[in-house]
Amino acid sequence: MSGSTTSGKAPAQVQQHTAKFITGSTMRHVIVMTATGSIGLVSVFIVDGLNLFYISLLGVEELAAAIGFASTLLFFTLSIGIGLTIACGALVSRALGKGNRDEAAQMGGAAMVFMGLTSTAMSIAAWPFLRELNALLGATGKTLELSTLFLQIVLFSTPVMALGMCASGILRGTGDARRAMYVTLGSGVAAAIFDPILIFGFGLGLEGAAISTVLSRFVMLAIGIYGAHRIHGLMRLPDWERLRQAFRPFFAIGLPAVLTQLATPVGNAYVTAEIAVFGDQAVAGWAIIGRIVPVAFGVIFSLSGAVGPILGQNFGAHKYDRLVTTMRDSLVFTVAYVLAVWALLAIFAHPIADIFGAQGLARELIVFFCFFAAGSFLFNGAIFVSSAAFNNLGYATYSTVFNWGRSTLGIIPFVWAGAHFYGAKGVIAGWGLGAIVFGVISMMVCFRVVRSLASQPVAPGIEDVPQLPPSAQSPFSTGKAATAPQPGP
Repeated sequence: MSGSTTSGKAPAQVQQHTAKFITGSTMRHVIVMTATGSIGLVSVFIVDGLNLFYISLLGVEELAAAIGFASTLLFFTLSIGIGLTIACGALVSRALGKGNRDEAAQMGGAAMVFMGLTSTAMSIAAWPFLRELNALLGATGKTLELSTLFLQIVLFSTPVMALGMCASGILRGTGDARRAMYVTLGSGVAAAIFDPILIFGFGLGLEGAAISTVLSRFVMLAIGIYGAHRIHGLMRLPDWERLRQAFRPFFAIGLPAVLTQLATPVGNAYVTAEIAVFGDQAVAGWAIIGRIVPVAFGVIFSLSGAVGPILGQNFGAHKYDRLVTTMRDSLVFTVAYVLAVWALLAIFAHPIADIFGAQGLARELIVFFCFFAAGSFLFNGAIFVSSAAFNNLGYATYSTVFNWGRSTLGIIPFVWAGAHFYGAKGVIAGWGLGAIVFGVISMMVCFRVVRSLASQPVAPGIEDVPQLPPSAQSPFSTGKAATAPQPGP
């Protein structure tokens, strides 16, 4: 990550365009970025499913269970990577929006350094406790041994995965949605190829699945570095002074974003505990719903990461009116997409249940979700969109507050009441209803913040982020000065 691609005489293949989102239709930018992001995201879900499918073909029950326990722990490392990737994309896109490509390259390089150090430290800290962590989740006997073995192989490739994600964040920050998609899509394709070869061809079983995961992560990193460094020249290794300047804004966005990512599994764990009271069929129904959701609403999941660079570039360029139109278009897109998918789920509710072979209460819950609870993603989508705005406009703590609010106050009382009065269907209903409250409130606060920014006059020569008037500030705000990139010398 040398500076040769961002200053002096740049290689011919380095693309020198800067901020593509500060002009043109914001709706088109939203659609293109979301569509490409969702392709990569859904490919990961599909490959994860194939991984479990291949393992299940070996006919050893403990193998699939071991993958399940290991995946639960690896999800936390993934969440940390996603949170820090949000910070990377936000800082790079802001610098490009200001027209400062040199600063963008410095921020990209600093983000890679911080991501590498953080993920390495996390892996080293977790290594001695892998067995204990698996046991804490409930793994015992042979399953415990297999799950621990899987993690021992995969864990130290966590920095490789994290750096690949960071490179993808840089690509999204530039608006290169196609190459950002290639990062995750390429990793998924690699895993789909390596899995059967290593699991069956070489007879490695679980170890083969673990090695496949490691190899696919190296593919992810290689594609990411090629795009971010070779094509765009946005990975310049910073000096100590630049690292010091980048530290505060990076983690001011990254830490709240990490906390935000960790909120969802907490809420889902409570729903699982409540629905388990109604028996194995209820748990099976909830598990199947958990597999329907990412496929049906993967586009909405990717919306937050897609909208972030659009907001970041226009924020850096002081085009605050385009922040409002981007938020409006994102909300329109969310409503249109969710209504279309909700209608399809309702139409095909029974065939979907048939695909999974669901019977009894499990089938009832799946059909209930397709007809009713799926509509809650109108409001979950609003939370995702507002989170993108908060993370990129200097209010990352708002994102944490609303997501944890959704996963606690927006789940626990609603799910408890639903279970108490309406049984297992009440649990699903309560899980969906809680999104309404926090979706509406988060979007109201988000538009208030964005419109306050849009009303700000921009003083000539001011490169830092303007402050909101005192009436618009909040004790939860991180303060925009803390998250804005520091100007270079």
